[in-house]
Amino acid sequence: MAQDLFPQSKSEPPAEIDSAFRNGSVTAIGVVLSFSLGFLNSWAAQPSVWKASDMAAIAAIALGLACQFRSLAGMLAVASLQRPVYERLIRVFLVGLAFVAGGVAIALIGDAVTFNAAPKP
Repeated sequence: MAQDLFPQSKSEPPAEIDSAFRNGSVTAIGVVLSFSLGFLNSWAAQPSVWKASDMAAIAAIALGLACQFRSLAGMLAVASLQRPVYERLIRVFLVGLAFVAGGVAIALIGDAVTFNAAPKP
């Protein structure tokens, strides 16, 4: 009778996602990561004087790239087939994407302000 009042909960294994779904996410993360690295490479190669806003942009982009690398590395692990791990890695990737987008916005705004403040001939 006591067993009916207090049923023993058996720990269920975490839900898993299909590996094909995870593979698509790995591809998407890899593509976005390569675009982020490409932007950073082409922007850093510009022969212009660096400003304080550039340093803020670099910091945001670097933090975003670190999050994107972390999510890609995590997705390549077998544990990413577990739904909680997969969802956490997707959140890390989206945070990284937001940091990269913020860094790009900072760079664009900094360049626009500098361009408008430049003396006119």
